[in-house]
Amino acid sequence: MTGQWQSLAGRVVVVTGAARGLGECMTRALVRRGATVALVGLEEDGLERLAEAFPGRTQYWFADVTDEAALAAVADGVQRGLGPPSVVVANAGVAAGGPFLESDPAVWRRVIEVNLIGSSLTLRAFLPGLLATRGYFLQMGSLASITAAPMMSAYCASKAGVEAFAHAIRAEVAHRGVEVGVAYLSWAETDMIDAAVLRELRLRLPWPAGRIYSPQAVADRIVHGMERRATAVYAQPWLRAAQLVRAGLPAAVTRLFRGQVPEMAARGDVTATGLIGAGGRADDLARAAAVRRLPAVPAGAAAAGAGRPHQEAEQPEGQHDDGGDPQRLEREAGAEQQQREQQDE
Repeated sequence: MTGQWQSLAGRVVVVTGAARGLGECMTRALVRRGATVALVGLEEDGLERLAEAFPGRTQYWFADVTDEAALAAVADGVQRGLGPPSVVVANAGVAAGGPFLESDPAVWRRVIEVNLIGSSLTLRAFLPGLLATRGYFLQMGSLASITAAPMMSAYCASKAGVEAFAHAIRAEVAHRGVEVGVAYLSWAETDMIDAAVLRELRLRLPWPAGRIYSPQAVADRIVHGMERRATAVYAQPWLRAAQLVRAGLPAAVTRLFRGQVPEMAARGDVTATGLIGAGGRADDLARAAAVRRLPAVPAGAAAAGAGRPHQEAEQPEGQHDDGGDPQRLEREAGAEQQQREQQDE
């Protein structure tokens, strides 16, 4: 199902997780099609570099998608600086791999927070603007939205969740002229798949499920779906066929990996990871930095910042992501960073 448009020229598009990978590639494709892009993310150097590559066509905001107040400030800044958005892409995401029982509960929870809760907070902040433009919300899903795989329990749970979230929101806002789509994609060549356990998992998948695709080619197909306001965007055509047989896929995956998981464990290929890649490191560091900046005032005592472009959306005073002890959160982030560095060695 599609809904008119066919062109993004002159429209404002918001992309979260825009500093690298698919977010960066989508930005390039969007600018080529005449859109103005609001870049949102945690890697300020990458955001600045991308914005400088397209002067006058992009602005960037530094914000954590799990920070509701920061996103509200960004939405206000986009509205003031660029105008109401016609498209919002919930692209920010993180991943972790390894056996569920061996995984760090804080890492597992963070994947859910960023991928699922972050998507919901993104839409909550920008939906008023989309209602004003009768716009389009695109939720980045995955093959993991269609079927789960072992060693990726948090990621699969988050992507199944965002698909259901998008379907529910579509039914709520259709009568108000807002379209909601889900983008389905398989493995793209980004640092999110850069972990030994995921590499071993991918190599055991049947063709074409284990194939790696160019991120720019994936982004181009996704942006074409945005132009059509598509309810389903398939970055690889074979994923459309996977939808038709998805009811039988969990049993097939169990049969495939019943013998493979013990083999992977025997070879030492199933070690639990922290958050994967540069995006994961950026999330760890941003959370630790946010804790260090917190002033000693009662929780909720101050409002969020104004969300000016090229500046960080301020952390609400006295608040942090998990509502726990700030020193503990900083220690957890430092431990995750140290674990990842040891694995990279």
